[in-house]
Amino acid sequence: MEYRKLGKWGVRVSEVGLGSWLTLGGTIDEKSSAELILYSFEHGINFFDTANVYAHGQSELVVGRAIRALKRDSVVLATKVFFAMGEGPNDKGLSRKHVFEQCHASLKRLNTEYIDLYQCHRHDPDVPIEELVRTMDDLTRQGKILYWGVSEWPADRIREAVQTARQLNAPPPVSNQPFYNMLGREIEPEVLPVSFSLGLGQVVFSPLAQGVLSGKYKPGQVPPADSRAADDRSNIFMLNRGLMSDQTLEKVQELAKVAAGLGLSMAQLALAWCLRLPEVSSVITGATKSSQIEENVKASGVRLPDEALRRIEAILA
Repeated sequence: MEYRKLGKWGVRVSEVGLGSWLTLGGTIDEKSSAELILYSFEHGINFFDTANVYAHGQSELVVGRAIRALKRDSVVLATKVFFAMGEGPNDKGLSRKHVFEQCHASLKRLNTEYIDLYQCHRHDPDVPIEELVRTMDDLTRQGKILYWGVSEWPADRIREAVQTARQLNAPPPVSNQPFYNMLGREIEPEVLPVSFSLGLGQVVFSPLAQGVLSGKYKPGQVPPADSRAADDRSNIFMLNRGLMSDQTLEKVQELAKVAAGLGLSMAQLALAWCLRLPEVSSVITGATKSSQIEENVKASGVRLPDEALRRIEAILA
C-alpha cells in the first residue's frame, strides 16, 4: 500500500480507503463489518470513511466498535455531517448548532476522543460560510477534530470557504469528497483545478461506479442475484445515473480488455485510473467480502502506461 497526503496537508491516507455507505452496519451485519475493517487494516488501509446518516448512526457505531481493536493513532477516521438526523428544524444542515451537536453525537457513536477528518456532506446555502468556518475552528481548537473537509461542493463554494478561513485566521478545508470515476467526470473542469490550487486533496467516492466498473454486469443480461444492481434498496443511485445502460456496459467490456492486457482486473484498472491524478489522495471503496478488499488494494502503486490511458480515453469518448 502506498500513502498520499491530503492535498498539501501533512496527514497521509492510504491510496485505497474503505467506506461504509450501504455496507458496514447497513446491508452487512456487525460481525462481518468488523472483520472487513480489520482485514482492510491488515492489508494497509488506514483511511476509513463513514457518516452520521449512514444507516442513521449504525455505521458509525459499527466502525467505532471495530477500530477498538486497533491503535487509534494508526487510523485516519473520517465522518460527515449535513443530512437530517431528526425531524426538528435544526436537525439538518450546517448551522453551528447542528454541526456542534452532531459532532458530539458522532464522537460518542465512534467511541473516540477526536475525528481525524470531519466533512460537510453537502453545501448548505442557508448558512453563512463564516458561521461554518468558525464552528470548525472551534471544534479544532477544542481537539474534537483534526481536519475538516467538504463533500460534493462546487468549485466556487470551495474557494469561498478557503478565502473565508484565511480572513478569519481559521483552518481551511483540506479535502473534498466527490463522486468520481471513469463514467462520472464532472469534477474535472472546475473542482479539480480549484481544489489543487487551494491545497485540497480529493478523496473520491464510488470509484467503481457502484460496482459497474468491476465488470460483473454484462450488457443484455440480468444482474447477478447477490449484486447491488439486483437490490431495490441500493440500486437507485445506479439507475438514476444510467450506469446500467447497455451502452455503458459495452464500454466497460472494452475497458476490461485494456485491463487484461495490463495484467489487471477491471476493478484495479478503474481504481488506478482515478489514482493517475496527483490531486486524488484516496479512492474510497466499498466491500462486502474480503476478496474484494484483497483485489482493490493491489491497485495502489499501479502506474498506467500512456498508451493504455489513450485507449481508455478513446473508449470512454
